[in-house]
Amino acid sequence: MRIELRVCQHCLDGDHAGHYKTSVLQDMVNCAERIEEYKEVLDLDEVHIRKVRDDEPGKPEALPVVAATIQNDQIVLNDTQLVAQGQDGTMLLYAHPDDILTVLAGNVDEISKAVHEDVTVDLSEPGAKIVSEANLGANRNRGE
Repeated sequence: MRIELRVCQHCLDGDHAGHYKTSVLQDMVNCAERIEEYKEVLDLDEVHIRKVRDDEPGKPEALPVVAATIQNDQIVLNDTQLVAQGQDGTMLLYAHPDDILTVLAGNVDEISKAVHEDVTVDLSEPGAKIVSEANLGANRNRGE
């Protein structure tokens, strides 16, 4: 299995986005870097983190998938996406930042269950709220 996180470097630096988006993007990258560090635990072949700048083509690094939306009757390529490719070649695309962070945090959670050292990623306040509302982990009360 392979995954690729693609983010806008300018938004990550806070140049194009407000504090909320920048914080969530930084959380995504931090989670992806932790996953890359422990990829063998999750049986991942490759983890790519692509930081795209305005002055370069925004093509993916490894997985040839690009998400797009329509804004004001124009096709706009998403500057943030997570693509996961399974062993059978099936690709999953996550384009919504909340979904991306939830998936990445879920993977970090899986790593924490398999290793003895602390692999916790300190999330920003907005990132922590997104993940807490996703109800990850074993304490989820399904009866609610």
